[in-house]
Amino acid sequence: MPAMAEGSDGALGDSAERYERNHFAIRNKLYQGLVSGKMSMRSLYHDERLKMTMPQACYYCGSDDNLAVDHLIPRIKGGPDEADNLVWACRFCNSSKQGRDMLEWMKVKCRFPSVLLLRRYTKIVARYCERQGCMDVHLAETQALALPFDLQLLPTQFPPLKGLQRWAYPAT
Repeated sequence: MPAMAEGSDGALGDSAERYERNHFAIRNKLYQGLVSGKMSMRSLYHDERLKMTMPQACYYCGSDDNLAVDHLIPRIKGGPDEADNLVWACRFCNSSKQGRDMLEWMKVKCRFPSVLLLRRYTKIVARYCERQGCMDVHLAETQALALPFDLQLLPTQFPPLKGLQRWAYPAT
């Protein structure tokens, strides 16, 4: 059985100002483990537990006013109607997002999702691709698959550590 990938929040959890050598080493080991199959992505259990224990607030902006349930990957595009795909969204973000995928909407808003939201989204996308048997399809060929999300929007570069947010907390 492969080891489970995940654990601490790395540099963000360490409150680091910048990435240190050990952060790059951990990320490289994780990447190599996932590619080789020696590690696997953790289930959404931990994310679901966080959903129940973190403050109830919009996953996108942190507002705790007028909350509604939103599908990260919209049902209208074929996203799963499962609890894992449901998050809290304030009425403003929910109506602004409309039927768009979370990453598509964030790109339009020129915002980067919180780390835990992106992790949840990535796990949902990975699970969907596993179920559809398209994990080994080259990225350039995925456009022809009519997926309910655009894999090209998955970030390959991240903002500086100071610009990353672990979670969208309600304003105090």
